[in-house]
Amino acid sequence: MGPGGRAAAGPNGSIRPMLPDLPPAPLHLDPLPYEARLEPRPREQIDLVVIHCTEVPDLAMARRFGERELYPGSRTGNSGHYYVDRDGSLHQYVAAERVANHTRGYNPRSVGIELVNTGRFPNWLDSRHQAMEEPYTEAQIVALIALLQRLRAELPGLRFIAGHEELDTTLVAASDDASLQVHRKRDPGPLFPWERVMEAIDLQRLQPGDAL
Repeated sequence: MGPGGRAAAGPNGSIRPMLPDLPPAPLHLDPLPYEARLEPRPREQIDLVVIHCTEVPDLAMARRFGERELYPGSRTGNSGHYYVDRDGSLHQYVAAERVANHTRGYNPRSVGIELVNTGRFPNWLDSRHQAMEEPYTEAQIVALIALLQRLRAELPGLRFIAGHEELDTTLVAASDDASLQVHRKRDPGPLFPWERVMEAIDLQRLQPGDAL
């Protein structure tokens, strides 16, 4: 994509206009304490970006969750690679060359991007509180698009993008009533502007059941 924007081939070979490249935002490097214990991988292995939201009130709490060691064998936890705060600031907790634990069944091939958003906090699995009502900020979406364009340029095999809720469709018992079931993951949720993001990047949507 040139500075003035140009046409690009879509997933089905059609031609669609691409928006101009956005200037890269500063990336704050803040590796998790256990980053070096995460499995290494070549960049060529990465073909998928998974979009998440933190489902906690702020970046500080998301960081605390990410630092928790949940797997005794490896002494690692659950975390995305990149975090986008409401003000558009970008934070990298895990290098792309490491496999982070963010999406069941897709971690070895993917990078995870977390948008700070309250989501269903603190009643994640309560059947009465499943609405995702906080909109994403303009600064977040602008920063996310710039990050996705950057990753598309830096990762030679990157082809696909998906939402966490599309890849982890597990149903679990509701915390308020075990006879009811709710989705374990709902992020990034119905307020995520998929159409706008897809118009600005050269990636295909990946759906469950697509060839791995």
